[in-house]
Amino acid sequence: MASSPKLLRMITNLKLKQGRDKSLQRFHPWVFSGALLSIPQNLINGSPVKVLNHQDEFIAHGYFGTGSISVRVLSFLEQDNILSDEFWENAISAAYSKRKALNFDITTNCFRLVHGEGDGMPGLILDYYNGVVVFQAHNTGIYLFKDYIVRALISILQDKIKAIFHKPKEVSKTDEIPDIGFWYGSAEPSVVLENNFEFEVDWMDGQKTGFFIDQRESRALIARYAANKSVLNTFSYTGGFSIYAAASNATKVVSVDISAPAIEACKKNLKRNGLESFAKDCIVADSFNTLKEIGSDFDILVLDPPSFAKSFKNSKQATKGYRRLNLLAFKHMKKGSILFTFSCTQVVNRQLFEDTVFAAAVESGRKVSILHRLGQPADHPINLFHPETEYLKGLVLYIE
Repeated sequence: MASSPKLLRMITNLKLKQGRDKSLQRFHPWVFSGALLSIPQNLINGSPVKVLNHQDEFIAHGYFGTGSISVRVLSFLEQDNILSDEFWENAISAAYSKRKALNFDITTNCFRLVHGEGDGMPGLILDYYNGVVVFQAHNTGIYLFKDYIVRALISILQDKIKAIFHKPKEVSKTDEIPDIGFWYGSAEPSVVLENNFEFEVDWMDGQKTGFFIDQRESRALIARYAANKSVLNTFSYTGGFSIYAAASNATKVVSVDISAPAIEACKKNLKRNGLESFAKDCIVADSFNTLKEIGSDFDILVLDPPSFAKSFKNSKQATKGYRRLNLLAFKHMKKGSILFTFSCTQVVNRQLFEDTVFAAAVESGRKVSILHRLGQPADHPINLFHPETEYLKGLVLYIE
């Protein structure tokens, strides 16, 4: 693992325009470029900074970014030293204590250890897979603190950590994050337990950090409805919803994904859980086309698509995608069926997502009732002062 650069030894003061500290006084952890009085021309992406109000009074510690969000805040306490092992050990220890309070037991050994702003560490994702921690930086700034973070993880987790694997996320052109691979230890892609189901997790080459940990509770919910029902799981990836449904005595479970490797992984996971009879219905296909062709044959439909947009400027594009997808579902689902539909992007908030699904229902002419509103589990905490932390939204709908 490469050492953190010299720029982490220097802290630059950034001053806010008058009246532009109100969101920070409410502990929102972002500072937009328009709020700053000036930005030094030589300030490097990822540089640690101290934010001051227009009267030169301390507001926050954080790190600089060259995009529209100029500062991401790591601490609102002046006495904190973000360039210290103590700071990072305290921050990650607090996140780990929060997870221990969730009472994961031996039936679940994969969870999100750090959830960015939700744990006060913007841009940092740490997912724990049965001893392997997958590190994902969503921008250069947090990546530059990697040495502190690795030392903290080893100190806190001790014998519960076998490896730390860095998996770069696709970020902007100004956020170049290299150095893929192991920063500590080594391990092969592993088998994890989620509610006593086994899943093979390819955290090296799989989507995101290898598995969609955030759908744990929604998968458990589908088990309540699946008995004696036929289920179509679109955008199925490695088969999470499929396994819960199949194990709950569903009469048929069809898993559809455009990715051939994902479908192969889905088959393996079904077989691993003693559900090999359902593997024959794992199909490599476009989910939109599948909805048109066989959507009316099923009692339960799962729509868990990938993000339709990655930035707020593309929110209209995202809503168009969700509207089109849910309209297809409403048009083709049979009377008395149940729809699990999700959005996994923070650029579409809950109200906008529900409004989009509502518009699709109106256009379809179907009568639709909400059975459940779903969201991310507690190991993906939502920062009360940062509503953007809520990225996963879901609805369970009854179609008449």
